Amino acid sequence: MSDSPHEYAPELARALQEFREEIAHFEYTPEPVSMGTVMDVGESIVHVSGLRQVMVGEILRFDNDSLGMALNLTTESVGAIIMGSNEGIVRGGNVQALGYVASVPVGEQMLGRVVDALGRPVDGKGPVSTARVRPIERPAPGIIERAPVDQPLTTGIKAVDALVPIGRGQRQLIIGDRQTGKTTMAVDAILNQRPNDVLCIYVAIGQKLSSVAQVVNELQRSGAMQHTVVITAEASAPAALQYIAPYAGCAMAEEFMQGGRDTLIVYDDLTKHAWAYRQLSLLLRRPPGREAYPGDIFYLHARLLERAGRLDDLRGGGSMTALPIVETQLGDLAAYIPTNIISITDGQIYLETELFHSGVRPAINAGLSVSRVGGAAQSPAMRQVAGQIRLDMAQYRELQAFSQFGTDLDAATQTALNRGARLVELIKQPQHTYFAPEDQVAIFFAATHGYLQDVAIDDVSEFESLLVQYLNRERQSVRNAIAFERRMTPELEQALSLALNDFQRTIWENRG
Repeated sequence: MSDSPHEYAPELARALQEFREEIAHFEYTPEPVSMGTVMDVGESIVHVSGLRQVMVGEILRFDNDSLGMALNLTTESVGAIIMGSNEGIVRGGNVQALGYVASVPVGEQMLGRVVDALGRPVDGKGPVSTARVRPIERPAPGIIERAPVDQPLTTGIKAVDALVPIGRGQRQLIIGDRQTGKTTMAVDAILNQRPNDVLCIYVAIGQKLSSVAQVVNELQRSGAMQHTVVITAEASAPAALQYIAPYAGCAMAEEFMQGGRDTLIVYDDLTKHAWAYRQLSLLLRRPPGREAYPGDIFYLHARLLERAGRLDDLRGGGSMTALPIVETQLGDLAAYIPTNIISITDGQIYLETELFHSGVRPAINAGLSVSRVGGAAQSPAMRQVAGQIRLDMAQYRELQAFSQFGTDLDAATQTALNRGARLVELIKQPQHTYFAPEDQVAIFFAATHGYLQDVAIDDVSEFESLLVQYLNRERQSVRNAIAFERRMTPELEQALSLALNDFQRTIWENRG
């Protein structure tokens, strides 16, 4: 007669508990695939001999437990970059090739965390509980795998959504001098993605730690960290980590995109990324070219930004929208790195120092900013009401320069100047604020249908604020109709005109 299974229950429970504890404390240490010897060590780089089976991008481990990455393969040696401290790495020391290329942890568990370029947490919240990893370098999706960029990525920033619309899967460059609001614009776009169900990645490259902390604090204060991953390779980080940081962020965004999600990734900024790569390349004795950059500097950013896009429905329909940031010197758009990235991206938002200091914020230059996706990245309603605004803004800048000569102006020119001045006031927007698409449509409809012509320039902001409050409070049906129809039908135009007339009569004329 067999024993009862209940007699073995305590032993089974004990064995199961021991097994769980063993799994919890298990640490995987990769066995080295190839061994080598340090030939010489420099700042952030090392030359190694003896690694016969190493791959480009393969992770190396040194005697001080720092990690490196193979970058140069020659017949005599391997040039590698050090992703940590070079203290303890000495000539004649051992080097182990671990048999896998640089990878980072990915998945939903990364959301809400601040990590370094290798995916290691730096926010003091403990380890990231994800078992999924993804190589930082992958081929971009092919043409057959992609779908057209025809869905808007609403940023909540009036000037962007009206003048230079961004589509899901687009690569839109934000460019300008220092202190012109580039980071603020990108962070505002992240803050405003919660209503759109878009996951966000913010990559800080070469930034001051205090600046990164400010961004993280603002994301936490606004509740945006719940849908955001922050990757930091601050100015004090090794150049190798600054080099791989954007690729690590791209790998995390790709995981979401291939899972059918829409993502937005900000590279802040690629100028410092290029500086870090130039530093590593010169130390590895690669031949310098224009402005001391290596010959593959274009490929550096092309292979990164080409990974953005929108997948077709057979592959889940996910998208990755890229907002690279580039810093110019004295507005020089023709410099080497700016021209490279302008030619890679689908448009640029140029922030002008003169406009910024004159109080126009965001300081978008309507003449030099462009979206090559254009109206395809706007809802039909926004395209209908905002189509003329870009031309009016560009015309206003030209006429404003001409009018400074003090000559007599004809009535048509004066009308254009008055209209342009009110549009400039209308697109001003405080940082960290959000305008819903239906409110933007109503605002620009009012601007293009003459409702602002009798409003004093200093009162435009108040007009806009009261109008939005009025629509949300008393004309919610009109807002719902704009959101539902997504285009300006004759019935919707009539309802919006009635609402604006009622607003002027009951609210605006009786204010104060």
